[in-house]
Amino acid sequence: MQEAAASSGGKARFIMTDRNSVDGQMEVITSGVVEVIPLDEMRKKIARSIDTGKPLTVKLGVDPTRPDLHIGHAVPLNKLRHFQELGHEIVLIIGDFTALIGDPSMQDVTRPVLTTGQVEENARTYIEQAGKIIDTEKARLVHNSEWLAPLDFRGVLELTSKFTVARILERDDFQRRYREEKPLGLHEFLYPVMQAYDSVQLQSDVEIGGTDQKFNLLAGRNLQRSTGQEPQCVLTLPLLEGTDGLKKMSKSLENDVGLTDPPGEMFGKVMSIPDEIMWKYFELATKVDPAEAARLKAQVESGNLNPRDAKERLASEIVTIYYSKEKAEEASSGFRRVFSDGETPENMEVVAVPESLFNEGRIWVVDLIVELGLAPSKGEARRLIEGGGIYIGGNRITDKDLELAVSDLSGKVLRKGRKTFLRLKINT
Repeated sequence: MQEAAASSGGKARFIMTDRNSVDGQMEVITSGVVEVIPLDEMRKKIARSIDTGKPLTVKLGVDPTRPDLHIGHAVPLNKLRHFQELGHEIVLIIGDFTALIGDPSMQDVTRPVLTTGQVEENARTYIEQAGKIIDTEKARLVHNSEWLAPLDFRGVLELTSKFTVARILERDDFQRRYREEKPLGLHEFLYPVMQAYDSVQLQSDVEIGGTDQKFNLLAGRNLQRSTGQEPQCVLTLPLLEGTDGLKKMSKSLENDVGLTDPPGEMFGKVMSIPDEIMWKYFELATKVDPAEAARLKAQVESGNLNPRDAKERLASEIVTIYYSKEKAEEASSGFRRVFSDGETPENMEVVAVPESLFNEGRIWVVDLIVELGLAPSKGEARRLIEGGGIYIGGNRITDKDLELAVSDLSGKVLRKGRKTFLRLKINT
């Protein structure tokens, strides 16, 4: 069934003045949100909560498919914090069972099935990282294996009987993969069913997720309705592009800014984003007042402010959130020293290059780049050189056929792009 939806792309970081009014809470709840589904039901839930004094149950699920969160994950976590500050009960679901499948949303291929051990290892730091944004001591923290693992086959049959194949096949990503004859595992059909069952078990009033989660979130509404529960409202949030400015931020694409990245690395990654998306980062990843961000943007567009200076402000704001103002200042100074003054970092990784890799005391620069893990293939290494992204001893490497002698490398600094510095050590 198609639900009525309301677009509310308002400004994030609104400071609430009256948490006891429906309008006051709704302004906070809808700030920075793409859709509220349905808007009128959301207002009714808020009004009832204020009248009865009973907080809403608001859920957000994260699957520990990888060990670290990034600032793209922080977008829904920030919205969860808004609900927490309004006095509602927030529930952070560690999807240790759904992670065994992996969310198929926006995937071109079937995800590899993770082992229980891999999932447990990845989940270990999630709560600590989420604590950088929400108050985990006042939040309800659960693992969905608590109710999904005990389901026997009869329970699975009862659950899946609430869904139709036609409904599942409405997913654009499933349709595309089927048309393109790409593998589509039967177990992937169960992912939205499992996420929907989370909502039933928690009797959630609201579920938060990115726009890529819309199908799964609405599945929760439908399953709640079919089991006699009042259906949850759904809030979808914009997806944050990664440092490449093109694709959704992802660890697997290596375009992420991790919540556990060291301050200097976090600062440098933010500085590497394209100028045109920094304003989206200001809105979704910082606490900067929207009016102030708009002023900065106007100054850049009028030529009165260098885009790099605005981006340094952005990077400092983000590092301050996850570390401190002092760490942000240190990171800013370090960045300027390296990239504005042409110095190398004071502390950098030392990597050993075995002498056995050399042929008669020489090594092809492409082989060296691949051996150091700076490129996944020789073809990519050649493209790095052609793009001017490799420096050795401060000199840009332009010849992809270059052979380097041991004396050319020992103790030298190899730099890839603007962020990666390695001091080379030759092991005999």
